[in-house]
Amino acid sequence: MTVGPGYFDDMYASDPDPWGFEDRWYERRKYALTMAALPAERYHRAFEPGCSIGVLTEHLAARVDELVAWEPHGPTATRAASRVAALPHVAVEGSSIPTSWPDGRFDLVVLSEVAYYLDDAGLAHLLQRLGGGLAPGGDLVSVHYDGATDYPQTAAGVHETLARLSGLAPVVHHQDDGFALDVWHRS
Repeated sequence: MTVGPGYFDDMYASDPDPWGFEDRWYERRKYALTMAALPAERYHRAFEPGCSIGVLTEHLAARVDELVAWEPHGPTATRAASRVAALPHVAVEGSSIPTSWPDGRFDLVVLSEVAYYLDDAGLAHLLQRLGGGLAPGGDLVSVHYDGATDYPQTAAGVHETLARLSGLAPVVHHQDDGFALDVWHRS
């Protein structure tokens, strides 16, 4: 089953930054490697679903002309929007994948610590959305914690599934002591 909103309500109720996005070395290192793995210096339009409090969003904003970031947890979306309020090219919205998808196509989609919360049906639906939402010549980034969890998917399972999306060529594969990072380019 896809992890429901109650899980995130509980996580954020106990701590406004329950995963330590702002101060853990794991997160800072993961963000640095994610940004370094982006094949293009600049992107026209990017999508980051599940942006949480917007730490990665802030990093991505420096490399894109337009960034759509989604966070389904209302108070957390508000916090992310506040973080990037001075950046008019960034829009934070209170929506979630895979049942919804922003209009248009993107030349960068970043799935950071989000796709393993989806069940098999949700992951299949995400692939359909990516099929129409990732522009030709676009890049897909997937970075997920690869330790033991009770989430519906594993990092390896998510990345193997995404790699099967039609027209993707692998660009970067990084297996770390705590996470898997893959980048694919759509031909």
